[in-house]
This record gives sequence, structure tokens and C-alpha cells, in this order.
Amino acid sequence: QVQLVESGGGLVQPGGSLRLSCAASGRSFSGNTLGWYRQAPGKERELVAHITSAGYTIYADSVKGRFTISRDNAKNTVYLQMNSLKPEDSAVYFCRGITTAMNYWGLGTLVTVAS
Repeated sequence: QVQLVESGGGLVQPGGSLRLSCAASGRSFSGNTLGWYRQAPGKERELVAHITSAGYTIYADSVKGRFTISRDNAKNTVYLQMNSLKPEDSAVYFCRGITTAMNYWGLGTLVTVAS
């Protein structure tokens, strides 16, 4: 059974940092794109960042320069380093593994940015 498990969310003050992790099990994603998405209350889920198997990255305009996505294929894990956090970054953050057959999603980790 394939599972993606996010961790690292929590409460942080504006301007602070968090590092999210997403550990995959059940299959290797070393040859696949991995991504982070987020969903705030009352809003649609949106792309935050993707990283391809070759290490190419894309970011939503709203997080460029503040967030960094990375991956460790040996650990089958993708990370999201979030700096200079803003209240509007508050959301549930989801990990996504993209294969030709299907997409895999984690259950999410809550990030709250508030003073």
C-alpha cells in the first residue's frame, strides 16, 4: 500500500520558518515528480511547489523566494522549507506523488501563521 505522510506543521509567528517533510512508503518515487499543495479554509487546493525527478522546480508566485522544495530519493522523502511565513500561508499542506498511473496524496499537515 502506497502512503505519503506529511509532518512538520504547527503554529509559527509571522516571519518565522517551518520545514515540512513528506515520507513515502510502498513504492519509490525517485523517478517521479513530487509536489506540495495547500488548502486554506473556504478555498480551493492550490499548487505550492513541484520538483521533478531531475530536480527541476516550479513555485507558485506567492511563495517564490520564500519557500524551497527539495527531495532525498534515498529516503523517498520530499521537503518544503518555508521562510518568512505570512498569515496568508496558513493552510493544510498536502504532499502529492505523481505517476503515470495515478496521483497519490497524503492526509496533510496544518500550518498556522499567527501572532
